[in-house]
Amino acid sequence: MLNLFSLRGLPWGSSTDGEEKVELSAVELESLRTELADLEEREAHLKAQLEHVDEILRFARLSGYLYIRTRWTALPGEPPPLDDTDVDDWLPRFVVLQGTCMFFYLLSTDLSPQDSTLLSDIVEIGPLPSFTRDDEGTRYAFYILTRQGLRYECSSVSEIQLNSWLAALRTDCKLEKSDATIPNGSC
Repeated sequence: MLNLFSLRGLPWGSSTDGEEKVELSAVELESLRTELADLEEREAHLKAQLEHVDEILRFARLSGYLYIRTRWTALPGEPPPLDDTDVDDWLPRFVVLQGTCMFFYLLSTDLSPQDSTLLSDIVEIGPLPSFTRDDEGTRYAFYILTRQGLRYECSSVSEIQLNSWLAALRTDCKLEKSDATIPNGSC
């Protein structure tokens, strides 16, 4: 078994029966045991991540990567928010629509979400104008407004993905359908 590893610098010897053997000191043996325990722990963690992703994909109504940015709506009496359309603060997030919640993960393999919102807290969903980025081309966008005033702006390079999210969210949030699709990529 040890022949499968490239254990450089370890003294190899041969026995009288013709098999090669490795001679290890107690320190080297303990180091290998520690490495093996670390690898087993890493394997268990990766298995847990895989099982979690499998569960998400099996029970989610819709899931996938979207670019997300958040904004707060102005409260009564506050000045209107600054025009930040030129600010590029879109971050890729793995978004999952499952049950009565929408979950936002940093990566699809994360075990716990970074953020979530109840579908019952969503008061408005609608398309945003598409925009063009130099490195990726056209992005299609929509927004989700919660009763707390948090506005999630979501975008995707796929118009089909955007329309799927709009349709699923409108259905699950029981909101009226005004413009579930964006004709020719514009509002």
